[in-house]
Amino acid sequence: MKIEDLALQRSKYKYLTDDEWRWFLQQVEGRERTADKLPAFAAIEDWWYPVRMSCEQCSSELAAKYKASLISNLGFQNSNFVDLTGGYGVDTYFLSEQFEHTDYVEQNAELCRIAAHNFANKPITIHNTSAEEFLQTAGQYDLIFVDPARRDSHGGKVFRLEDCTPNVVELLPTLLAHSKRLMLKLSPMLDLTQALKELSVFSFQWSVYVVAIKNEVKEVLLVSHQPSDISYQPTITAIDLEKMDQAFVFTREEEQNCPFTFHLSPINFLYEPNAAILKAGAYKLVAERFGLSKLDVNTHLYVSEQFVENFPGRVWRIKPTPALPKGKELNQANILVRNYPLTPEQLKKKLRLRDGGTDFVIGCRVNGKPTLFLAERV
Repeated sequence: MKIEDLALQRSKYKYLTDDEWRWFLQQVEGRERTADKLPAFAAIEDWWYPVRMSCEQCSSELAAKYKASLISNLGFQNSNFVDLTGGYGVDTYFLSEQFEHTDYVEQNAELCRIAAHNFANKPITIHNTSAEEFLQTAGQYDLIFVDPARRDSHGGKVFRLEDCTPNVVELLPTLLAHSKRLMLKLSPMLDLTQALKELSVFSFQWSVYVVAIKNEVKEVLLVSHQPSDISYQPTITAIDLEKMDQAFVFTREEEQNCPFTFHLSPINFLYEPNAAILKAGAYKLVAERFGLSKLDVNTHLYVSEQFVENFPGRVWRIKPTPALPKGKELNQANILVRNYPLTPEQLKKKLRLRDGGTDFVIGCRVNGKPTLFLAERV
């Protein structure tokens, strides 16, 4: 039964007070909304769920476990960890399994009440306070985790680090004074280059993880490394958690020093990297590593004569295009535009096409010239 239908049956539950009824609906909706996203919690009979927004904004179990795997590789023993932005506690729950003791910090009293119930059997201490206030009396930690709130006082979305709460740029010296290592979970809309510039104090280096699920970037993770670790070279990892064998790891220097390759004849296959690679900015390097040619400096599509297996992204076989741009022999197709002067809707109207079918019309610039390809998925 949908939560909307259940909400109309208030008269059947007269023995519940209004507060109990609202809590009942919240629990039903929370489980319904997060059962696929957080299957481990759904399997716990007496698990409590917060309000809808907290359920929607929390990490997925898949993403939280990936964070925990990154920490497990660092080999912490007899260690402690603090999550300064506890929220629903998904990241707290899974990260805590790598540590002897965990502190959960959260300003919202109701979220703290829920966390205290859910974490009752785990070595996690609840602190109902702000990150800034907690740090005033905090000790030393092996890891501090921060997931800044990305909404302003009016509920609008923000993306710059200094506009988030807490302001990690301003708080960074204090964070570094209390921890050997930091993990920051940041917005998928983040300007990565600008963020790393703002965070490059005390000569700290950062590993970057651009994390996607089903080709949608969900979060950007930054993990700090001590300046004394002179052997470490900061890397960027672009990964889709449903295709972890296709993780793309590189350094910013590799991308900067990679030559731009342009070659058009002959071409039979067209490639688009997954969302994580595009967000990470490996525009030239992905072509070099897979032996592809880039269509244009600002068009992040690539071509080859022979089919390249295990490419981390979508692949099309290019078809002859006598019907384009008139569209007389083509009446249905999926429209894709990349660095092209028309929107998908405008191009569809120009070509008099209906959506659907197995064909793709791909509009892009090739060496500066607007070009159309007719293709089918491989």
